[in-house]
Amino acid sequence: MRLRHAIVAEFLGSALLLATVVGSGIMGERLAGGNVGIALLANTLATGAGLVALIATFISISGAHFNPLVTLAEVCLGKLRWRHAGAYVAAQAVGAIAGVIAAHGMFDLPLIEASRHVRTGPSQWWSEVVASFGLLTVILNVAKRRIEFIPVAVGGYITAAYWFTASTSFANPTVTIARSLTDTFAGIRPVDAPGFIVSELVGGALAVFLFRWMERSHDSSGSAPKAVEEKEAEDDVGRLRAGNAEQIGETEIPDARRR
Repeated sequence: MRLRHAIVAEFLGSALLLATVVGSGIMGERLAGGNVGIALLANTLATGAGLVALIATFISISGAHFNPLVTLAEVCLGKLRWRHAGAYVAAQAVGAIAGVIAAHGMFDLPLIEASRHVRTGPSQWWSEVVASFGLLTVILNVAKRRIEFIPVAVGGYITAAYWFTASTSFANPTVTIARSLTDTFAGIRPVDAPGFIVSELVGGALAVFLFRWMERSHDSSGSAPKAVEEKEAEDDVGRLRAGNAEQIGETEIPDARRR
């Protein structure tokens, strides 16, 4: 697949993802009548369902990263070149901001508006480490064994992480930047964004480290049985050759006597 097709896919996927996150947050808050739990539930369900649909749509075109953490993980694992990764991340960032603008336009809000939603402190940062670590762990392991299941796995994980993390699981640096530009239910103050981004990078790095360690352990544990199988195969070949030699010898002896 050509790079430009992948870049367009990353842009559109990121834009539609942020339109979903921000738009459902606005709609949920307006309809919940002040009930934050109901607003969060609406935001969660829309985001999880949107992820399933978007990843299924674009996974065969760009891999459906929509997240610099996934892109950087692919680079670290040797599956994507650095120069392609830069184009991916740029498309994700521009797309995410475009998604916020689109959501604001749909709900008659200023197209760009700095958030005043406070999200900071050790518990929030730790939540983002956990959320990002879990997301990358799910993606890397499912991609290796059941790639067709990635849309459901990612959508399901984010739906759960919205509720089990104090930060509501941003787990995505470009999402964090884009959400700092919306003063709505989904927003985060621009001053709080760097703490989230650093935490997300730490969580993603830990997930890649764990994945590589598990893969090395799996390869090394599988090498011994493989060596045993090869030795047994060599022994079988040796026994077969020896048997053939004996049969040849037995047939040659009578012939010699006849001569």
